[in-house]
Amino acid sequence: MPDARQYETFYGWRVVAAAFVLAMFGLGMGFHGPPIYLHAVRETRGWSLPLVSTAITVHFLVGAAVTACLPAFHRRFGIARTTKVGALALALGVLGWATVVSPWQLFVAALLSGAGWVTMGVAAINAIVSPWFVRARPAALAMAYNGANIGGVVFAPLWAVAIGQVGFPAAAAMIGAAMVLVIWILADRVFSRTPEGMGMAPDGDVAGAAAAPNASSSPRPLPGSQLWHDAKFQTLAAAMALGLFAQIGVIAHLYSLMVPALGARDAGLAMALVPAMAVAGRTCIGWLLPAAADRRLVASASYAVQIAASVVFIAGAGVDTAALLLGVVLFGLAFGNGTWLPPLIAQTEFAKEDVPRVVALIVAMAQAAYAFAPAVFGLVREVAPRSEAHPGDAPYLFVLAALAQGLAIAAFLVGRRK
Repeated sequence: MPDARQYETFYGWRVVAAAFVLAMFGLGMGFHGPPIYLHAVRETRGWSLPLVSTAITVHFLVGAAVTACLPAFHRRFGIARTTKVGALALALGVLGWATVVSPWQLFVAALLSGAGWVTMGVAAINAIVSPWFVRARPAALAMAYNGANIGGVVFAPLWAVAIGQVGFPAAAAMIGAAMVLVIWILADRVFSRTPEGMGMAPDGDVAGAAAAPNASSSPRPLPGSQLWHDAKFQTLAAAMALGLFAQIGVIAHLYSLMVPALGARDAGLAMALVPAMAVAGRTCIGWLLPAAADRRLVASASYAVQIAASVVFIAGAGVDTAALLLGVVLFGLAFGNGTWLPPLIAQTEFAKEDVPRVVALIVAMAQAAYAFAPAVFGLVREVAPRSEAHPGDAPYLFVLAALAQGLAIAAFLVGRRK
């Protein structure tokens, strides 16, 4: 067993730090950026909301398709090369959003940005970090995925300030160039390395030592179509898709629902609590999660917290400030777990060689589902009965979120091992 100093200097933690930066850029530009691009394109081009919203849906759907193919790209081209090409595609796509003059060009830009950001997203982070850890994988992935939330905190105000100062095209060129430079350096110096190539074993153990056992009892491989017929895979994919559908649907509308009660400035500050609480919640679980814990139960408890948040939002009726803030805190505590816990569940329930494929597929299906969430939740908000006196009161929206998360919990529980 390595001493404490060897463990602390283990190269895998440098990989985690690099993956944190990758997630910050990838999610900051590819996930948190599109709402800002939507506003900027509408302001500068005067195009309709449905048109630009459809381009954002295309952005996420293309990303889902590329995510499903990501393990194949990694095998054929390597993680470093795939990541470099993805960063370049994302930068060019965002620059396209900023410079388009015709609607068809907007959809070309969406193809590029959608294909690029997922090479720096959830499935990519899992593929980069997982080979370096087994026992410490929950903590390592939690730290790496926190970059996604920090990306939301950093890039939203960065885009706003940069666009206001130099305009959307110049801002896209400068931020995109900086991203490509940083990611290409990390890809060459960090992502190109493997534990085997450096003569290391996962978790900093001595090379050649017995590998840490998987939490499950030697699951059998599921090649080809066998995976699609496996109940564990079906329930895990359904749970992740349902949970993220609810989360993205709520987050897309939460700011506008809080503005009537809090005002634009304070509603913006309240929204900043979501990623902050997500970092806190994910980090605590990552470091405290026992190796033998039933991760499906942990994920179910996380969604139960968000159901409680929906109940609090409904009770607050869009006017109770304390209820709104409590709802934001509860919602935020579990917000980061929807993308983080399912890959950890896959680690314990599937053979090692199947895990990259499982993670890529469940992330792709979840992304395809949540691409439509803002529109579906917006439709519910529009057609459901509402109070003219309290425009922030949207109980049916939160009922839909709670229902989806309840179904996600049911899927997690149905798929538990006997």
